[in-house]
Amino acid sequence: MAEIKYFTVQEAITTLPLVKKIVEDILQEGREIKLMMEGAYGNEEANPQLTEHLKRMQSYLKELLEVGCFYKDWDFSVGLVDFPAVIEGEEVYLCWRSDEGTISHYHSPNGGFAGRKLIPEVYFNG
Repeated sequence: MAEIKYFTVQEAITTLPLVKKIVEDILQEGREIKLMMEGAYGNEEANPQLTEHLKRMQSYLKELLEVGCFYKDWDFSVGLVDFPAVIEGEEVYLCWRSDEGTISHYHSPNGGFAGRKLIPEVYFNG
């Protein structure tokens, strides 16, 4: 297993334009896959287009992992991404949604989106 990359808040924000583009691609593929799965062509073997969408989705998710982030929105509705970080000596995830302009929240590894807290201001300077 690859070593976890821990982001500073500034590193995560600097990476955000790339992450935004990847998440746009993930959301688009997710919409296409959902439409195909809901339609008459949901059988992967019967629909080579579905296989291609799934391959692209896999490559986008891999690209996000290579950046060091984790995709967390498996219904492909809002594009939720976690960036491993350390805040106040604790391992946390900086949390970003595709409808947010920047990264401003974090949560504990077990807290999830519902447990989000504002990142303390001191972490925006380093």
